Amino acid sequence: MEITNFLKHHYRHFNAAALIDAADAYKTHLDENGKMMITLAGAMSTAELGISLAEMIRQDKVQIITCTGANLEEDIFNLVAHDYYERIPHYRDLSPQQEQELLDRHLNRVTDTCIPEMEAMRRIEKVILQEWQEADQAGKQFFPHEFFYKVLLSGKLEQEYQIDPKNSWLLEAAKKNIPIIVPGWEDSTLGNMYAGHCISGDIQDVHTVKGGIQYMMYLADWYTENAKEESKVGFFQIGGGIAGDFPICVVPMLHQDLQRDGVPLWGYFCQISDSTTSFGSYSGAVPNEKITWGKLGLDTPKFIIESDATIVAPLVFAIVLGY
Repeated sequence: MEITNFLKHHYRHFNAAALIDAADAYKTHLDENGKMMITLAGAMSTAELGISLAEMIRQDKVQIITCTGANLEEDIFNLVAHDYYERIPHYRDLSPQQEQELLDRHLNRVTDTCIPEMEAMRRIEKVILQEWQEADQAGKQFFPHEFFYKVLLSGKLEQEYQIDPKNSWLLEAAKKNIPIIVPGWEDSTLGNMYAGHCISGDIQDVHTVKGGIQYMMYLADWYTENAKEESKVGFFQIGGGIAGDFPICVVPMLHQDLQRDGVPLWGYFCQISDSTTSFGSYSGAVPNEKITWGKLGLDTPKFIIESDATIVAPLVFAIVLGY
C-alpha cells in the first residue's frame, strides 16, 4: 500500500484531504455491500484513464458506468490507433495556421493530444457500420455501448491492438457486460457518422441505435433492481455536464414522476471538478443543492474535490484498490 500510505501521510488538508475522505468513504460504501456508478465527462478516455479504471472494473469496484459518447468511442480509438496519436505539449502556443496544419494532416486535437482520423475514427467506423447495417436489416435495435461490445467481443480488432488490452476500460466492461449509460450519444464522432449513414440511406431505420429516453428507462429498471436499503448505489462523478446530470436524475424521476415508494436516494456522492460555484452552474454546484432536487439526502456522504480529474481520479482509484 505504498501509494495509499504516501497519500495519507502528505494529503492532509484542503482538496488533498477531500481526496482522502472521498476515497475512504468509497471503500466504506463498497464494504457495506453498496454498488457504485462512475460517470465520465471530459476527455477521460483520451487521457488514458483506462489504465486505472480497467483495474477498478476487474476488481469489481464499479458496477455501472455513465459516459459521454466521446468517452465511449475514444477508449477504443486509443486501443487500435495509439501509435498514431501525436502529443503536442506546447498546445497553448499553437497559432491558427498550426491548427490548420494539424487538420490538413487529419489530426483532431484534444488539448495536448491529437487523435488520428484515418487510423482511429475511420477504422472503427468501418467495423461498426457492419454491425449497424446487420441490425438494421434484421429489424433489431441496440444501445450504442452494445454495438461496441459486439465489436470488441467478436475479436475482429484484436490484431490491431496497439496498447496492452488490459488498459482498455471499455474492453474490460465488455468482458463483464457492465451496464453503460451513454446520454447524448448523438454528440460524438460516431454519432455524427451514424447520422450521415442514415441520411445517405446506408441505414434505413434511424432507431437501429437506441437513444436517450430508452437509456433512462433502462437505467430506471437497473436502479430499481439494484438500489436497496441494504445495498445502496453510490455516484462517483468525474467532471460535469450530461454524463453526471442525466443519470443522477433517475432517482427523482422514480420518486416524483412515477410516484414510487421505497426507492433509496443515492447512497454516496463525490464529484471531481474544477468548475467553480456560480449562478446556474450545474457542474460547479455544491452537493447540498442536490438535496433540493431529491437526488441526495441529509445523511448521504458528500464530497467535492476541486481539481484536475486526470490527476485526482487515478489517486482515488489507487486508494480504493489498496495500492
